[in-house]
This record gives sequence, structure tokens and C-alpha cells, in this order.
Amino acid sequence: VAVLLPRVCELKERFIAQGVANLLWAMAKLVDNDPALISDLSQALTALLPRVITLKEQFIAQHIANLLWAVARLVDKGQELTVELTGVLVVLLPDVAVQKDQFIPQHIAHLLWAMAKMVGNEPTLILQLDEAVAVLLPRVRALKAHFKPQEVSTLMWSMAKLANNNHDRTARFNESVAVLLPQARALTTQFRPREVSNLLWAIAKLVDSGQELTPELKETVAALLSQVSELKEQFIAQGIANLMWAMAKLLDNGQELTPKYQEALATLLPCVSVLQGQFSPRGIASLLLAMGSLGDAVSTAAIDSVVESMRRLSDKCPLFTRQELVMSLWGLLVCRARLYLANRISEQNDTLEYLIDRLFCYLANAPIDNKQGKSVMALAASWLGRACPVDPLYQTANSVIQSVFYAQLQSALPSLKIEQEKSLHFLPPVDLLLPEHRVAIEIQGPSHYVGRDFKTRNGSTLLKTALLRKAGYDVLEIPVRHLNHHDLVKTYIDQIQRKMIEISADDDVSCTDRGGSA
Repeated sequence: VAVLLPRVCELKERFIAQGVANLLWAMAKLVDNDPALISDLSQALTALLPRVITLKEQFIAQHIANLLWAVARLVDKGQELTVELTGVLVVLLPDVAVQKDQFIPQHIAHLLWAMAKMVGNEPTLILQLDEAVAVLLPRVRALKAHFKPQEVSTLMWSMAKLANNNHDRTARFNESVAVLLPQARALTTQFRPREVSNLLWAIAKLVDSGQELTPELKETVAALLSQVSELKEQFIAQGIANLMWAMAKLLDNGQELTPKYQEALATLLPCVSVLQGQFSPRGIASLLLAMGSLGDAVSTAAIDSVVESMRRLSDKCPLFTRQELVMSLWGLLVCRARLYLANRISEQNDTLEYLIDRLFCYLANAPIDNKQGKSVMALAASWLGRACPVDPLYQTANSVIQSVFYAQLQSALPSLKIEQEKSLHFLPPVDLLLPEHRVAIEIQGPSHYVGRDFKTRNGSTLLKTALLRKAGYDVLEIPVRHLNHHDLVKTYIDQIQRKMIEISADDDVSCTDRGGSA
């Protein structure tokens, strides 16, 4: 490579179209395997770019696909998107429409991948990129049966990335996703570990971006989850982080917590300890965020195992972005809350307390300017018993069913003081608070549960409950669907009345004890 690169500059005027395309493709492949080579390749790259513009009429479909893939890959690996590189894109993108019928499945997969990678990097090209995507989508549908496993995975990933970057979700876009799903199911057993994790990540991203969680999507997810157990020993750290994130995100968006999900979780979490040194900062943050979101679905034993793998997390803090620190802190808080509510006493509690403290201190020294970051900082401050360095600014909203239950409770117990949407200790507002008895009542809709199953509490619910109990409040958790039944409403009101009597009796005993000792 060192010998050949200077010759590229010397012979630049003699390269034909195929030679230019092959050279840029080769450079991208070299950088793909060793990003440090970018600086060594810069002179040769600069020499070749004007040649692309000179030979633009001579590039065939394969050249265009390879060139656009190469530019996107180089930029993805750290190459600055210079005026010269942007000029190459301006020249090549119109030819996508001109030669659209010549692109084979591999070209289409590479082109859409390149579009997905570039759409967030160069705002001035958004219109041209969107036009190229619109041209390629009919080819996806026309050639749907000819895409190989890797190409299906690449296409789905690209569609998800485009949707995540606010690409216009046209009818053609949605149809292209729909036609790829049967192909994904048909090829399930042929996918390699990376393709399984990329596909599940892509489906989760699409759903999070507004794609309907259709029966076809659910069937595809179920088929891919079956492969997780089959390929468990072949997943790399990034694949595990992506899978965990995808599973958590799908459950957040209405996917049911099926036995296949539980089996996949039981398969993946032990792999974290085996690969602990290989997770990137982003991977660690995604993993902890997913574990937090999954709440009660993650066993305490699995938490112990993962926390043991994260002992040196605080040493890596300087490598984390602010968002990754916030994600990691929230996930650690939920893990600690899960052990607290389960009365699990182990040495991992101390590790979690230490890591929560370190990440909180690290974030406290950097200004937090977004709502999510402020909320996590407030929750951490409450857990640690520290002064809160931010104002979380929670919004309050009374649901209809909450207001009805408030009225029923007040009618049954007229002397009872009840406050609605009361925020305590920097926590999100409590639905109903009985301040004189230190009882918090949380009316929990489907969004409080993993997969909306009304059984498995999610991370936000666990953390809020644990923080309230840690602050000395009894917490009564009422699934919202129970309040549609008169008999259950009466049962809860009776339970609250008994709790008031118990607390009053305890207070009387406490006062008598204090009087006796005095």
C-alpha cells in the first residue's frame, strides 16, 4: 500500500472510470479495517476526486454504487466531508435515477446504505438524497425475491436509519418495508449473528419512528428471536448491546413479553460477563439503558452478574458522551432500585452505589441542558441524598380515572387529606398523596409495565417506587384496569383505610415509647 499510493497521484490522469471506482472502493475497504489509514490515503483521495467529475459520463451502475458506498464509508470512518467530496456526491446522485434499471440487488443495498449514512451529514444534499431514495424504492419491491440475507439486513438497517433521520415516510417507503419482512422471515436461518442483531435493531428503530407494530412485524421479530438462542456463542459485544436495546425498545412500544423474549434475555445476559472488556462506551450505555427499561423482566441474579462486569465503569467515564453518561446512570439507578425492592443484600449493592455516585459527580460538573438529563440527575440526587444541582421541571397531568378514584376515595373517607400530582424529593409527581400518613398512591396504566402486561413493572415504575419507599413512604400501586371494577375499588379503599389505622397505631406506640423513656 505504501508503495502504490504515491503512484496513484503520479498516474491520476490515466485512470479510466473502472480504475477510479475500484481505487476508491479499495481505499474505503482499507479504512474499514484500519481507520488510522485515513491520513495515509488523503493525498491519493484528493488526487482521484477530480477524476470522478471528469469521467462522470462513463460510470456504469456498478461504478456509481461502489463510489457512493466508498464515499459514505470513508465519511463514516472519520474522513472530513470536504467540498471536493460533496462535489462528487452532487455529480453521482443524479445518475442513480438515470441508471436505476441497471442496479442489481447488491447495488441497491449498498446505495441505500450510503444514502442512510450520508443523510445526516450533509444537509445541503437532503433533497438529492431523498430523490435517489425515492428512485430506488420501486427497485426494492421489484427485486424483493432476489435479495440475499446480508442484503436484506443492510436494506432494513438503511430504512431504519433513514426513518430515524426524519426521512419522509411515504407510501413507497412503507411498502418497501412491508415487502422485505416476508423475505426476512424466509431467510431467518441463514442470517449470521450480525445480521440478526442489525435486523432487530432496524425493526425497533422503525417502530420507534412511527412504523405500526403489525402482525407481520411481530412474526419477523419472533423468528429472529429464535435465532438468538441458536447463535448465542457467536454474538460480539456490539451485537449484544444492539439486541438488548432493540428488545427493550420494542417492548416499550407495545410488543408483548412472550416466552421467546424471556428466553432471548436469559440467553444474552450471561454473555455480558464473557465479553465484558469488549463493550464500547455506547455499547455499555445501550446495555444499561435496556436493562433499566426491562425492569422486573431482568432477574436479580442477572443484575448481579452484569454489575460485576461493570466494576471498572467509572474509569471509562472520560470516554463517554454526556448522553451515554445519562443513559448509564439511569440504567444503574434502576438496577439498584430492583435489588432494593427485592430486599436483595449483596456486595453488588456497594458496587452500584459507588458507580451511581461516580457518574452523578461526573455529570454534576458538566451542564445538563435537556429535560431527560435533568430528570436523571434529580433521581440520582434523591437516591444519594444529595442536593439536586438541576431543576427537573416535571409536568403534571390528571387522568380521568385518577380524578374519579380521587373523588371516590374522598367520598368514602371525607376527613382524609389527599393531594394530587405532588412532587417529593425531586421525583416525578405522585398521583395521590396522603401527607398525614406518608402514603403514596400510584395509579398505573399500561405504560408502567413491560410489554403492557400489567404484571412486569418497567424501570421508570420500579425506580419511582423504590425512591418513594427509600424516602419513608408506603407506596400503593394500583393497576388502572382494576379501577373499572366497583368491587376492586372498594377493596383498595378498604386497604387504604386499614393502612391509615395501622400507621396511626404505630404513631401512638412511638409516642408512648418516647414518653416512657423521657
